[in-house]
Amino acid sequence: MSDYLHSFRVNENVYYLSKEGRDRVDCDRVTRKTLQVEHYLMRNALYILFNCPHNWRNEVRLSIPSKVSVVADALYETTSNYYLIEIDHLQKMKSNRDKVAKYRQLIELNVFKKTPVLVWVTTTEYRKKELIRLCEGLQVRIYLAKDLL
Repeated sequence: MSDYLHSFRVNENVYYLSKEGRDRVDCDRVTRKTLQVEHYLMRNALYILFNCPHNWRNEVRLSIPSKVSVVADALYETTSNYYLIEIDHLQKMKSNRDKVAKYRQLIELNVFKKTPVLVWVTTTEYRKKELIRLCEGLQVRIYLAKDLL
């Protein structure tokens, strides 16, 4: 199998097809090791925690032209809520602050027909406390990555 697969370790083994593996299974999509892999793993762990919602979408742009625009790491909805997923892995807290401000602006502009719930996955207790402070007054859930992975 080693001729057909490459792997690396991030808490667990991550495998992807080599050129020979892609040729063997007739796959055109090239996947390489990326710095974003931990971000993807954190997002996927949340997807599984939420029982794999059928309407889950990754990298969703929410915008009102010339007013506000933000890209959620993922989004899904239930009968009563929108869930806006944010993965806080390597970005600076200023980026998180800016995102929260944009979500507040979208809420104030009545973009959402249902109550939005911000869901964060972060890496440390300190960052979790900061996110709680930033999201004061909003519906929010915050998870630590170590509890999901």
